[in-house]
Amino acid sequence: MDFIARSKEIFNLEIAELQKLADKIGPEMNEVVEMIYASKGKLVIMGIGKTGIIGHKISSSLASTGTPSIFVNAAEAMHGDLGMVSKNDIVLLISNSGSSTEIINIVAPLKKIGCSLIAMTGNPKSVLAKEVSLVLNVSVSKEACPLGLAPTTSTTATLVLGDALTICLMERRGFKAENYALYHPGGALGRRLISQVKDEMFTDIPKVYETTLFKDIIYEVSNKRLGMTMVFDQNEQAIGIITDGDIRRAIQRFDEIKLLSAADFMTHGFKKIDQDELLTEALEMMDVNKITTLTVVDNTDTVVGILSIHNIIDFRNLTH
Repeated sequence: MDFIARSKEIFNLEIAELQKLADKIGPEMNEVVEMIYASKGKLVIMGIGKTGIIGHKISSSLASTGTPSIFVNAAEAMHGDLGMVSKNDIVLLISNSGSSTEIINIVAPLKKIGCSLIAMTGNPKSVLAKEVSLVLNVSVSKEACPLGLAPTTSTTATLVLGDALTICLMERRGFKAENYALYHPGGALGRRLISQVKDEMFTDIPKVYETTLFKDIIYEVSNKRLGMTMVFDQNEQAIGIITDGDIRRAIQRFDEIKLLSAADFMTHGFKKIDQDELLTEALEMMDVNKITTLTVVDNTDTVVGILSIHNIIDFRNLTH
C-alpha cells in the first residue's frame, strides 16, 4: 500500500466532512456564545474517553483565552467531582452518539444543581440533545477509520468546532495580546509581553545623517541587521527613517542612486514608543501600523533604542 497516497485520502476525507459540518452551523452558535459570555459562573466541559480528551483541550483553550473553564471527566463526576459544579455554571456535555451512559447519568444530578446545559453531539435527535437547552451539531457521515470504529473524523469535528467556539468567545470579549500574556506568564510569549520595551530593545541604533550617501546607508542598514536606519540632522536630532522598503523604492525611482543622500528618499517622521511601555503596547502599535520596528524614546523624547518584532516574538524558538 502507498501510505503517502492513503494519508492524503484520509486528509481529504476529513476536510470534506469538516466542510459539511461548517455548512450546518446555525443560529445556535450565536446563542451559545452569548449564553457563555453572559454567564456569572464558569464553563464546565464534560466528556468521556476520546471525546473527553478533546473536551479537555477545548476547556484548556477557553481558559487561556478569557473564558473561565474546567474539564471534568463524566465518570469521575459521579464519584465526587460533581462538587466542582455550581448553579451559576454552564455545563457543556460532549458525546458523539448522545447516548453514552456516563454522560446521560450525569444529566439529572446537574439539573438538580441548577446549572445550564449545552450539548456538543453528533446526534441532534439523541437522548442527550433532548435534555439540554442548546445543541451544537458535530455530526459526520463517516469516520476516517476504515472499520468505522475508531473515533477519527468525529473527534476532529469536535475539536474544530471547539476551536470555533473558543475564537468566537475571544472576539466577543475583545481578548488582546496583553490578556494572553497574563494567562501565560510561564510561556515564552507571555514572558516577553509582560516585559517593558527597554528590556528588549536594541541600543546599538542604526544611524545616518541627511547628507549620508546611498552606499553608506546600505552599509549601515546591512551592518546593524534591523532592516532600517534612523536619519539625524546636524544637531543630532532624529528627523526620519530609512527602511529596506525605502531603499527598494529609491532603486526603482532614481537612475543615479550613487548620488543620492538620505534626505532624498528618507521617510520623514517615524513611529515611536516610550521605553517604559509594555511590549504588548508595542505589538499592538506594530499591528495597527503594519510595521516591524519601532523607534524607542525616553521621557525627553530622545531616541534611545530600536525595537524589532523579533525582540518580541522569536519565531524560531517560540514555545507554548
